[in-house]
Amino acid sequence: MIRALLDRLPEQDVDRHLLADEGEMVIDLVRHHYIVFWRPVAEAAAAALILVLAFVGPISLGWFFIVVFLGLTLHALYLTAREHRDVFVITNMRVFRMSGVFSVRIATMPITRILDITVEKPLLGRLVGYGHFIFESAAQAQGLRHIRFIGDPDARDLTIQRVIQRSGLRGKTMEQRLMDGN
Repeated sequence: MIRALLDRLPEQDVDRHLLADEGEMVIDLVRHHYIVFWRPVAEAAAAALILVLAFVGPISLGWFFIVVFLGLTLHALYLTAREHRDVFVITNMRVFRMSGVFSVRIATMPITRILDITVEKPLLGRLVGYGHFIFESAAQAQGLRHIRFIGDPDARDLTIQRVIQRSGLRGKTMEQRLMDGN
């Protein structure tokens, strides 16, 4: 049911921001882990309980319960849309993050600027399969430092490492040097 609701939400237009004429292509498009939807689900459940109170509670407070129900429902829908529209994209040239419901924010980091990636996996994250990325780059201030609640963070880290390796930004592996005879 939640998946059907999420499928109806408008998507971020990732393709519009690719440098297609330069050969940029999406390697991985990453959405948040489903754990981020716990709060909208809790708010929707609370809204349902408040709606019941509107019908079984004191009639003089019925309008108040309905207003609270509408407020909680709209906020839960906003949180759901916000999390669904927050995407992390790995391309063959850069990583970028698009987020926002009413306005869109795009933070970009070229692959060449990534110096280090730290993957944090809290206990709950290890149990249900999410983690957080912390990017270190050559720039001090950046808009793409913390990416939280990424599903299967080890696989995503390996994907980024492969892109960096294939772009020739890091030295050849020992196996590649042996094959080249160097």
